[in-house]
Amino acid sequence: MYNRTMNRFFQLCFGAAASLLLSFACHAQAPAKPPAGAAQPQQSPQRAVALAESGHCAEALPLLKKSIHQVSDRDLKKRLGLLGLNCAMTHNAPYDSLDFLAILNHEFPRDPEVLYAAAHAFSDLSLRASQDLVREAPFSYQVHELNAEALETQGRWQEAAAEYQKIIDIDPTLRGIHGRLGRVLLSTPQPSNEAVTQAKKDFEDELEIDPNNATAEYVLGELAKGDGDMAAAVAHYTRATKIDAGFSEAYLGLGSALVERKQFAEAIPPLETYEKMAPDSPTGHYQLALAYNGVGRKEDANREAALQRDTAKSLEQLKRRVAEGLERQKPPQ
Repeated sequence: MYNRTMNRFFQLCFGAAASLLLSFACHAQAPAKPPAGAAQPQQSPQRAVALAESGHCAEALPLLKKSIHQVSDRDLKKRLGLLGLNCAMTHNAPYDSLDFLAILNHEFPRDPEVLYAAAHAFSDLSLRASQDLVREAPFSYQVHELNAEALETQGRWQEAAAEYQKIIDIDPTLRGIHGRLGRVLLSTPQPSNEAVTQAKKDFEDELEIDPNNATAEYVLGELAKGDGDMAAAVAHYTRATKIDAGFSEAYLGLGSALVERKQFAEAIPPLETYEKMAPDSPTGHYQLALAYNGVGRKEDANREAALQRDTAKSLEQLKRRVAEGLERQKPPQ
């Protein structure tokens, strides 16, 4: 933004002949003329747009950064943000895109055009950071971790497990790695008994390293419930909810295990907590109906049973609509 005025100071001195000297100073302030080609303040958003759309991103980026904070017109703000995002990502200034992403996601959180652009930007940023990591620290355990995560997304579980095992070989005390290895072992289709046993040990090792790992406690609770050891399941789920008060699935697991043990009164508080967190879960309503019924609260049990039917029906309808939408998007044969 350019200043519209500048101060000029003039000092005029006049001399007279012989012994008379008269001097005085006068100060005048005059409006400054902006340098040739400079944009007026009210024109900078339009100038930023023009520069960006004509491919002059190096010049446009500073103006886009300023203008997006100043304009109130939402259409113009969105246009500035998308142009800024594009300029940053395509003209070797990728981390400048973060400011534009923050504003766009805050101002237009449900706009499909913004979400699409953000998806591409975050993907490109992730790729760039991954390349930087491999270039700068090719033999670090973080490279193995990155490889393992990529293999997980491809469903290549055995190869991912091998990468996590390499990290454990490098440093067996790193937080999170034993848990990730256990997760991969359980993610394989129909894991063998040996894999489940090894996964259980990995989650136990994780808790020795990080006693505040709520996920490890939860998974051990699930494994215990699968083995029919409800007492151990209750203990693990309880610790998970104490570590992470927002862990909704841990509350469901705890309530379900208590219902299984016919400790209906004890099951009600965690199930009510879960219901508040996930009001559209048919499973939560079903388990709460069982708990209410177990303590003789028939009216509450009937209400939850009705909610279970309604939410199950809504969920099924949603699945059907999604399936139909995907079917319509298929190209014609």
